[in-house]
Amino acid sequence: MKHYLTLLLAFFCLSLLKAQTDTRIYDIINSVSVERIESDVTTLVNFGTRHTLSDTISQTRGIGAARRWIKSEFEKISSECSNCLEVFYQSNLIKKGDNARIVKDVDIVNVVAIKRGTKFPNRFIIMSGDIDSRVSDPTNFTSDSPGANDNASGMAGTIEAARVLSKYNFESSIIFVGLSGEEQGLYGGKGLAEYAKEKGWDIVGILNNDMIGNITGVDGVISNRDFRIFSEPVPPTETEEQRRARRFYGGEVDGISRQLARYVYKTTKTYMPEMNPMMIYRLDRFGRGGHHRPFNDAGFAGIRIMEAHENYTQQHQDLRVEDGIAYGDKLEHVNFGYAAKLTAVNAINLASIAWAPSAPETVEIGGIVEPNAKLRWSKVDGAVGYKIYWRDTTSPTWDNFRYVGDVTEHTLEGIVIDNFFFGVATVGKDGHESPVVFPNKVFR
Repeated sequence: MKHYLTLLLAFFCLSLLKAQTDTRIYDIINSVSVERIESDVTTLVNFGTRHTLSDTISQTRGIGAARRWIKSEFEKISSECSNCLEVFYQSNLIKKGDNARIVKDVDIVNVVAIKRGTKFPNRFIIMSGDIDSRVSDPTNFTSDSPGANDNASGMAGTIEAARVLSKYNFESSIIFVGLSGEEQGLYGGKGLAEYAKEKGWDIVGILNNDMIGNITGVDGVISNRDFRIFSEPVPPTETEEQRRARRFYGGEVDGISRQLARYVYKTTKTYMPEMNPMMIYRLDRFGRGGHHRPFNDAGFAGIRIMEAHENYTQQHQDLRVEDGIAYGDKLEHVNFGYAAKLTAVNAINLASIAWAPSAPETVEIGGIVEPNAKLRWSKVDGAVGYKIYWRDTTSPTWDNFRYVGDVTEHTLEGIVIDNFFFGVATVGKDGHESPVVFPNKVFR
Protein backbone atom coordinates (compact mmCIF):
# COMPACT_ATOMS: atom_id res chain seq x y z
CA MET A 1 0.00 0.00 0.00
CA LYS A 2 2.78 2.39 0.94
CA HIS A 3 4.55 1.63 -2.35
CA TYR A 4 1.30 2.29 -4.26
CA LEU A 5 0.82 5.67 -2.56
CA THR A 6 4.41 6.62 -3.36
CA LEU A 7 3.87 5.78 -7.03
CA LEU A 8 0.58 7.69 -7.04
CA LEU A 9 2.24 10.77 -5.57
CA ALA A 10 5.08 10.53 -8.09
CA PHE A 11 2.57 10.28 -10.94
CA PHE A 12 0.66 13.30 -9.60
CA CYS A 13 3.84 15.37 -9.36
CA LEU A 14 4.96 14.28 -12.83
CA SER A 15 1.57 15.24 -14.32
CA LEU A 16 1.73 18.57 -12.53
CA LEU A 17 5.15 19.31 -13.93
CA LYS A 18 4.20 18.27 -17.45
CA ALA A 19 1.17 20.55 -17.46
CA GLN A 20 2.95 23.42 -15.71
CA THR A 21 -0.25 25.42 -16.02
CA ASP A 22 -3.23 26.30 -13.88
CA THR A 23 -6.39 26.93 -15.93
CA ARG A 24 -7.45 29.66 -13.51
CA ILE A 25 -4.60 31.76 -14.87
CA TYR A 26 -6.20 31.71 -18.33
CA ASP A 27 -9.49 32.79 -16.76
CA ILE A 28 -7.67 35.74 -15.17
CA ILE A 29 -6.18 36.76 -18.51
CA ASN A 30 -9.57 36.60 -20.21
CA SER A 31 -11.25 38.59 -17.44
CA VAL A 32 -9.15 41.74 -17.93
CA SER A 33 -11.40 44.28 -19.64
CA VAL A 34 -10.14 46.69 -22.28
CA GLU A 35 -13.33 48.74 -21.90
CA ARG A 36 -12.94 49.16 -18.14
CA ILE A 37 -9.32 50.24 -18.51
CA GLU A 38 -10.31 52.80 -21.15
CA SER A 39 -13.06 54.11 -18.88
CA ASP A 40 -10.71 54.42 -15.90
CA VAL A 41 -7.93 56.13 -17.86
CA THR A 42 -10.52 58.57 -19.24
CA THR A 43 -11.82 59.34 -15.76
CA LEU A 44 -8.31 60.03 -14.46
CA VAL A 45 -7.49 62.27 -17.43
CA ASN A 46 -10.70 64.25 -16.85
CA PHE A 47 -9.44 65.45 -13.46
CA GLY A 48 -7.46 67.98 -15.49
CA THR A 49 -4.26 67.69 -13.50
CA ARG A 50 -3.15 65.19 -10.90
CA HIS A 51 0.03 67.03 -9.95
CA THR A 52 1.10 66.14 -6.41
CA LEU A 53 0.79 69.80 -5.33
CA SER A 54 -2.52 70.42 -7.13
CA ASP A 55 -5.99 71.10 -5.71
CA THR A 56 -7.21 68.75 -2.97
CA ILE A 57 -10.59 70.42 -2.26
CA SER A 58 -12.35 70.33 -5.63
CA GLN A 59 -14.54 67.33 -6.40
CA THR A 60 -13.71 67.45 -10.10
CA ARG A 61 -10.13 68.67 -10.50
CA GLY A 62 -6.75 67.90 -8.96
CA ILE A 63 -5.06 65.07 -7.13
CA GLY A 64 -7.47 65.21 -4.21
CA ALA A 65 -10.45 64.40 -6.42
CA ALA A 66 -8.41 61.72 -8.22
CA ARG A 67 -7.37 59.87 -5.08
CA ARG A 68 -10.89 60.02 -3.63
CA TRP A 69 -12.20 58.47 -6.84
CA ILE A 70 -9.52 55.74 -6.76
CA LYS A 71 -10.42 54.94 -3.14
CA SER A 72 -14.11 54.80 -4.06
CA GLU A 73 -13.32 52.35 -6.87
CA PHE A 74 -11.40 50.07 -4.52
CA GLU A 75 -14.29 50.29 -2.05
CA LYS A 76 -16.79 49.45 -4.80
CA ILE A 77 -14.71 46.39 -5.74
CA SER A 78 -14.58 45.39 -2.08
CA SER A 79 -18.35 45.70 -1.66
CA GLU A 80 -18.82 43.28 -4.56
CA CYS A 81 -16.63 40.61 -2.94
CA SER A 82 -18.10 40.70 0.60
CA ASN A 83 -15.65 43.38 1.78
CA CYS A 84 -12.63 41.34 0.73
CA LEU A 85 -10.38 44.40 0.44
CA GLU A 86 -8.98 46.56 3.23
CA VAL A 87 -8.99 50.06 1.73
CA PHE A 88 -7.23 53.02 3.34
CA TYR A 89 -5.06 56.08 2.81
CA GLN A 90 -1.40 56.03 3.83
CA SER A 91 0.22 59.45 3.97
CA ASN A 92 3.32 61.42 4.88
CA LEU A 93 3.73 65.17 5.27
CA ILE A 94 6.59 66.59 3.18
CA LYS A 95 7.76 70.09 4.05
CA LYS A 96 8.47 72.86 1.55
CA GLY A 97 12.08 72.79 0.35
CA ASP A 98 12.64 69.07 1.00
CA ASN A 99 13.81 69.22 -2.61
CA ALA A 100 13.52 71.79 -5.39
CA ARG A 101 10.23 70.29 -6.60
CA ILE A 102 8.48 70.68 -3.24
CA VAL A 103 7.51 74.35 -3.38
CA LYS A 104 4.95 74.12 -0.57
CA ASP A 105 4.06 71.76 2.28
CA VAL A 106 2.18 68.76 0.95
CA ASP A 107 0.62 65.54 2.19
CA ILE A 108 1.78 62.67 -0.01
CA VAL A 109 -1.27 60.39 0.06
CA ASN A 110 -1.25 56.81 -1.24
CA VAL A 111 -4.42 54.75 -1.77
CA VAL A 112 -3.99 51.16 -0.57
CA ALA A 113 -6.22 48.10 -1.04
CA ILE A 114 -5.20 44.79 0.54
CA LYS A 115 -6.60 41.40 -0.41
CA ARG A 116 -5.61 39.34 2.64
CA GLY A 117 -4.15 35.89 2.23
CA THR A 118 -5.93 32.96 3.83
CA LYS A 119 -2.75 31.31 5.11
CA PHE A 120 -0.02 33.96 5.12
CA PRO A 121 -1.82 37.28 5.74
CA ASN A 122 1.44 39.11 6.52
CA ARG A 123 3.18 38.02 3.31
CA PHE A 124 2.62 40.46 0.43
CA ILE A 125 3.08 40.85 -3.28
CA ILE A 126 2.37 44.41 -4.47
CA MET A 127 1.16 45.98 -7.71
CA SER A 128 1.47 49.74 -7.99
CA GLY A 129 0.52 52.56 -10.34
CA ASP A 130 1.20 56.27 -9.93
CA ILE A 131 -1.61 58.75 -9.30
CA ASP A 132 0.24 61.97 -10.11
CA SER A 133 1.02 63.71 -13.40
CA ARG A 134 3.10 66.70 -14.53
CA VAL A 135 3.91 69.05 -17.43
CA SER A 136 7.29 70.40 -18.55
CA ASP A 137 7.93 72.37 -15.35
CA PRO A 138 7.77 69.89 -12.44
CA THR A 139 6.68 72.68 -10.07
CA ASN A 140 3.73 73.79 -12.24
CA PHE A 141 0.73 72.39 -10.39
CA THR A 142 -2.04 74.41 -12.06
CA SER A 143 -1.76 73.79 -15.82
CA ASP A 144 -3.66 70.95 -17.46
CA SER A 145 -1.64 67.76 -17.16
CA PRO A 146 -3.70 64.82 -18.49
CA GLY A 147 -1.08 62.16 -17.76
CA ALA A 148 -2.99 59.63 -19.84
CA ASN A 149 -0.13 57.19 -20.30
CA ASP A 150 2.11 58.54 -17.52
CA ASN A 151 0.58 57.23 -15.47
CA ALA A 152 -3.18 56.87 -15.71
CA SER A 153 -2.45 53.68 -17.66
CA GLY A 154 -0.59 52.06 -14.75
CA MET A 155 -3.14 53.27 -12.23
CA ALA A 156 -6.06 51.98 -14.30
CA GLY A 157 -4.25 48.66 -14.70
CA THR A 158 -3.85 48.38 -10.94
CA ILE A 159 -7.56 49.03 -10.36
CA GLU A 160 -8.49 46.51 -13.03
CA ALA A 161 -6.18 43.86 -11.56
CA ALA A 162 -7.92 44.41 -8.22
CA ARG A 163 -11.33 43.90 -9.87
CA VAL A 164 -10.25 40.64 -11.48
CA LEU A 165 -8.30 39.14 -8.58
CA SER A 166 -10.91 40.08 -5.97
CA LYS A 167 -12.89 37.09 -7.25
CA TYR A 168 -10.25 34.64 -5.99
CA ASN A 169 -8.77 33.62 -2.67
CA PHE A 170 -5.02 33.40 -2.20
CA GLU A 171 -2.77 31.98 0.48
CA SER A 172 -0.65 35.16 0.56
CA SER A 173 -1.82 38.77 0.52
CA ILE A 174 -1.92 41.03 -2.52
CA ILE A 175 -1.67 44.82 -2.28
CA PHE A 176 -3.01 47.12 -4.99
CA VAL A 177 -1.81 50.68 -4.50
CA GLY A 178 -1.91 54.09 -6.12
CA LEU A 179 1.27 55.93 -5.20
CA SER A 180 1.58 59.73 -5.12
CA GLY A 181 4.55 62.06 -5.38
CA GLU A 182 6.43 60.06 -8.01
CA GLU A 183 7.20 63.08 -10.18
CA GLN A 184 8.32 65.11 -7.17
CA GLY A 185 10.89 62.58 -5.97
CA LEU A 186 9.42 59.07 -5.48
CA TYR A 187 7.83 60.15 -2.19
CA GLY A 188 4.85 57.81 -2.25
CA GLY A 189 6.95 54.70 -2.64
CA LYS A 190 9.34 55.86 0.04
CA GLY A 191 6.46 56.48 2.45
CA LEU A 192 4.84 53.10 1.83
CA ALA A 193 8.15 51.23 2.07
CA GLU A 194 8.78 52.87 5.45
CA TYR A 195 5.22 52.02 6.52
CA ALA A 196 5.81 48.39 5.51
CA LYS A 197 8.97 48.28 7.62
CA GLU A 198 7.12 49.72 10.62
CA LYS A 199 4.31 47.16 10.25
CA GLY A 200 6.72 44.25 9.77
CA TRP A 201 5.29 43.27 6.40
CA ASP A 202 6.96 40.32 4.69
CA ILE A 203 7.14 41.67 1.14
CA VAL A 204 7.95 39.27 -1.70
CA GLY A 205 8.26 42.23 -4.06
CA ILE A 206 6.57 45.07 -5.89
CA LEU A 207 5.53 45.16 -9.54
CA ASN A 208 5.69 48.87 -10.35
CA ASN A 209 3.69 49.81 -13.44
CA ASP A 210 4.72 53.11 -14.96
CA MET A 211 3.52 53.76 -18.52
CA ILE A 212 1.91 50.62 -19.92
CA GLY A 213 -0.18 52.15 -22.72
CA ASN A 214 2.03 53.34 -25.58
CA ILE A 215 2.90 51.15 -28.57
CA THR A 216 4.32 53.74 -31.00
CA GLY A 217 7.92 54.60 -30.18
CA VAL A 218 9.78 57.79 -30.92
CA ASP A 219 12.21 55.51 -32.77
CA GLY A 220 9.50 54.53 -35.27
CA VAL A 221 8.93 51.04 -33.85
CA ILE A 222 5.30 50.01 -33.32
CA SER A 223 4.64 46.94 -31.17
CA ASN A 224 1.78 45.84 -28.93
CA ARG A 225 3.68 42.78 -27.72
CA ASP A 226 7.04 44.01 -26.47
CA PHE A 227 7.41 45.21 -22.90
CA ARG A 228 10.33 45.82 -20.58
CA ILE A 229 11.10 44.47 -17.12
CA PHE A 230 13.67 46.63 -15.33
CA SER A 231 15.53 45.16 -12.37
CA GLU A 232 18.69 45.96 -10.48
CA PRO A 233 21.34 43.22 -10.14
CA VAL A 234 21.86 43.09 -6.36
CA PRO A 235 20.21 44.92 -3.44
CA PRO A 236 21.77 48.23 -2.39
CA THR A 237 21.49 46.94 1.18
CA GLU A 238 23.95 44.09 0.70
CA THR A 239 26.74 43.94 3.23
CA GLU A 240 30.45 44.18 2.56
CA GLU A 241 30.71 40.50 3.49
CA GLN A 242 28.11 39.60 0.86
CA ARG A 243 29.92 41.71 -1.73
CA ARG A 244 33.21 39.93 -1.01
CA ALA A 245 31.51 36.53 -1.25
CA ARG A 246 30.20 37.38 -4.73
CA ARG A 247 33.77 37.72 -5.99
CA PHE A 248 34.37 34.04 -5.23
CA TYR A 249 30.95 32.43 -5.71
CA GLY A 250 29.17 34.64 -8.27
CA GLY A 251 25.76 36.24 -8.01
CA GLU A 252 26.44 39.71 -9.37
CA VAL A 253 23.26 39.44 -11.49
CA ASP A 254 21.25 37.32 -9.07
CA GLY A 255 19.78 39.62 -6.46
CA ILE A 256 16.18 39.34 -5.28
CA SER A 257 14.87 41.93 -7.76
CA ARG A 258 16.52 40.12 -10.67
CA GLN A 259 14.89 36.86 -9.54
CA LEU A 260 11.49 38.59 -9.43
CA ALA A 261 12.10 39.84 -12.99
CA ARG A 262 12.96 36.31 -14.13
CA TYR A 263 9.78 35.06 -12.47
CA VAL A 264 7.65 37.53 -14.43
CA TYR A 265 9.49 36.58 -17.62
CA LYS A 266 8.88 32.85 -17.09
CA THR A 267 5.22 33.17 -16.08
CA THR A 268 4.50 35.41 -19.06
CA LYS A 269 6.19 33.07 -21.54
CA THR A 270 4.25 30.13 -20.07
CA TYR A 271 0.75 31.66 -20.10
CA MET A 272 1.00 34.52 -22.61
CA PRO A 273 3.55 33.29 -25.19
CA GLU A 274 2.41 35.92 -27.68
CA MET A 275 4.02 38.59 -25.48
CA ASN A 276 7.70 39.50 -25.64
CA PRO A 277 9.04 40.34 -22.18
CA MET A 278 12.42 42.08 -22.42
CA MET A 279 14.71 41.68 -19.43
CA ILE A 280 16.51 45.00 -18.97
CA TYR A 281 19.55 44.68 -16.70
CA ARG A 282 19.22 48.12 -15.17
CA LEU A 283 17.39 49.62 -12.18
CA ASP A 284 15.44 51.90 -14.51
CA ARG A 285 15.82 53.83 -17.75
CA PHE A 286 19.13 55.66 -18.13
CA GLY A 287 19.40 58.33 -15.45
CA ARG A 288 15.71 58.09 -14.54
CA GLY A 289 13.70 56.59 -11.71
CA GLY A 290 10.47 54.84 -10.76
CA HIS A 291 8.49 53.91 -7.68
CA HIS A 292 10.07 50.47 -7.28
CA ARG A 293 13.36 52.13 -6.32
CA PRO A 294 12.34 53.17 -2.77
CA PHE A 295 11.40 49.54 -2.09
CA ASN A 296 14.78 48.41 -3.41
CA ASP A 297 16.41 51.01 -1.16
CA ALA A 298 14.58 49.46 1.81
CA GLY A 299 15.86 45.98 0.93
CA PHE A 300 12.74 44.67 -0.82
CA ALA A 301 12.58 43.14 -4.30
CA GLY A 302 11.09 45.49 -6.85
CA ILE A 303 10.83 45.74 -10.63
CA ARG A 304 9.41 48.14 -13.18
CA ILE A 305 7.04 46.84 -15.87
CA MET A 306 6.49 49.22 -18.77
CA GLU A 307 6.11 49.67 -22.49
CA ALA A 308 9.12 48.91 -24.66
CA HIS A 309 8.80 51.80 -27.10
CA GLU A 310 8.41 55.23 -25.51
CA ASN A 311 7.48 58.51 -27.16
CA TYR A 312 9.19 61.38 -25.38
CA THR A 313 6.98 64.02 -27.04
CA GLN A 314 4.18 62.69 -24.86
CA GLN A 315 6.02 62.64 -21.52
CA HIS A 316 6.34 65.56 -19.07
CA GLN A 317 5.23 68.04 -21.74
CA ASP A 318 3.15 71.20 -21.83
CA LEU A 319 0.17 70.76 -24.16
CA ARG A 320 1.21 72.52 -27.37
CA VAL A 321 1.96 72.19 -31.08
CA GLU A 322 5.53 73.04 -32.02
CA ASP A 323 7.21 72.56 -35.41
CA GLY A 324 4.25 70.47 -36.46
CA ILE A 325 4.56 68.12 -33.47
CA ALA A 326 1.66 67.83 -31.01
CA TYR A 327 3.19 67.55 -27.53
CA GLY A 328 1.42 66.23 -24.46
CA ASP A 329 0.33 63.05 -22.70
CA LYS A 330 -3.20 62.89 -24.10
CA LEU A 331 -5.84 60.18 -24.13
CA GLU A 332 -5.57 59.66 -27.89
CA HIS A 333 -2.05 58.22 -27.54
CA VAL A 334 -3.02 55.35 -25.22
CA ASN A 335 -3.53 51.89 -26.71
CA PHE A 336 -6.03 50.36 -24.30
CA GLY A 337 -5.70 46.84 -25.66
CA TYR A 338 -1.98 46.91 -24.95
CA ALA A 339 -2.58 48.32 -21.45
CA ALA A 340 -4.97 45.41 -20.87
CA LYS A 341 -2.28 42.91 -21.93
CA LEU A 342 0.25 44.34 -19.50
CA THR A 343 -2.43 44.42 -16.80
CA ALA A 344 -2.94 40.70 -17.43
CA VAL A 345 0.83 40.15 -17.17
CA ASN A 346 0.70 41.70 -13.72
CA ALA A 347 -2.44 39.87 -12.63
CA ILE A 348 -1.17 36.39 -13.49
CA ASN A 349 2.12 36.99 -11.72
CA LEU A 350 0.40 38.36 -8.62
CA ALA A 351 -1.86 35.32 -8.57
CA SER A 352 0.93 32.82 -9.19
CA ILE A 353 3.08 34.23 -6.39
CA ALA A 354 0.12 34.53 -3.99
CA TRP A 355 -0.90 30.91 -4.68
CA ALA A 356 2.67 29.63 -4.30
CA PRO A 357 4.46 28.68 -1.08
CA SER A 358 7.10 30.98 0.36
CA ALA A 359 10.59 30.72 -1.07
CA PRO A 360 13.25 28.83 0.91
CA GLU A 361 14.88 31.13 3.44
CA THR A 362 18.25 29.41 3.12
CA VAL A 363 19.83 27.73 0.09
CA GLU A 364 23.30 26.23 0.47
CA ILE A 365 25.55 24.98 -2.30
CA GLY A 366 28.55 22.67 -2.37
CA GLY A 367 30.60 20.68 -4.81
CA ILE A 368 33.86 22.57 -4.99
CA VAL A 369 36.52 20.51 -6.93
CA GLU A 370 33.97 17.72 -7.40
CA PRO A 371 32.13 16.37 -10.49
CA ASN A 372 28.72 17.08 -8.92
CA ALA A 373 26.80 20.11 -7.69
CA LYS A 374 25.18 19.69 -4.27
CA LEU A 375 22.36 21.79 -2.88
CA ARG A 376 20.42 21.83 0.37
CA TRP A 377 17.75 24.23 1.58
CA SER A 378 15.40 25.05 4.43
CA LYS A 379 12.02 23.31 4.44
CA VAL A 380 9.00 25.48 3.60
CA ASP A 381 5.50 25.07 5.01
CA GLY A 382 2.98 24.30 2.26
CA ALA A 383 5.50 23.13 -0.35
CA VAL A 384 4.79 19.76 -1.96
CA GLY A 385 8.23 19.73 -3.49
CA TYR A 386 11.17 21.73 -4.77
CA LYS A 387 12.80 22.52 -8.10
CA ILE A 388 16.50 23.02 -8.60
CA TYR A 389 17.18 25.45 -11.44
CA TRP A 390 20.46 26.03 -13.23
CA ARG A 391 21.65 28.01 -16.21
CA ASP A 392 24.79 28.90 -18.14
CA THR A 393 26.62 31.75 -16.44
CA THR A 394 25.94 33.95 -19.49
CA SER A 395 22.20 33.19 -19.69
CA PRO A 396 19.68 35.79 -18.45
CA THR A 397 17.02 33.18 -17.61
CA TRP A 398 16.72 29.91 -15.70
CA ASP A 399 16.84 27.43 -18.59
CA ASN A 400 17.17 24.03 -16.87
CA PHE A 401 15.44 22.51 -13.88
CA ARG A 402 14.95 19.26 -12.01
CA TYR A 403 11.98 18.54 -9.79
CA VAL A 404 13.38 16.67 -6.80
CA GLY A 405 10.26 16.11 -4.70
CA ASP A 406 9.69 16.83 -1.02
CA VAL A 407 13.31 16.72 0.11
CA THR A 408 15.70 19.32 1.45
CA GLU A 409 18.89 18.30 -0.35
CA HIS A 410 19.91 16.90 -3.70
CA THR A 411 23.03 16.18 -5.74
CA LEU A 412 23.11 16.98 -9.44
CA GLU A 413 25.45 14.27 -10.61
CA GLY A 414 27.76 15.10 -13.49
CA ILE A 415 26.96 18.81 -13.40
CA VAL A 416 30.08 20.77 -12.49
CA ILE A 417 29.46 23.67 -10.13
CA ASP A 418 32.02 25.89 -11.90
CA ASN A 419 30.11 26.02 -15.19
CA PHE A 420 26.62 27.06 -14.10
CA PHE A 421 24.60 29.17 -11.70
CA PHE A 422 22.04 27.42 -9.49
CA GLY A 423 18.93 28.21 -7.48
CA VAL A 424 15.99 26.56 -5.71
CA ALA A 425 12.24 27.27 -5.83
CA THR A 426 9.35 25.78 -3.89
CA VAL A 427 6.40 24.14 -5.66
CA GLY A 428 2.84 24.28 -4.32
CA LYS A 429 -0.04 21.83 -4.71
CA ASP A 430 -1.35 23.58 -7.85
CA GLY A 431 2.08 23.77 -9.46
CA HIS A 432 2.71 27.43 -8.64
CA GLU A 433 6.29 28.21 -7.70
CA SER A 434 8.08 30.73 -5.56
CA PRO A 435 10.73 32.97 -7.07
CA VAL A 436 14.06 31.19 -7.35
CA VAL A 437 16.47 31.70 -4.45
CA PHE A 438 20.14 31.98 -5.36
CA PRO A 439 22.46 30.19 -2.90
CA ASN A 440 23.20 32.31 0.16
CA LYS A 441 25.51 29.87 1.93
CA VAL A 442 28.33 27.52 0.90
CA PHE A 443 29.22 24.13 2.38
CA ARG A 444 32.05 21.71 1.76
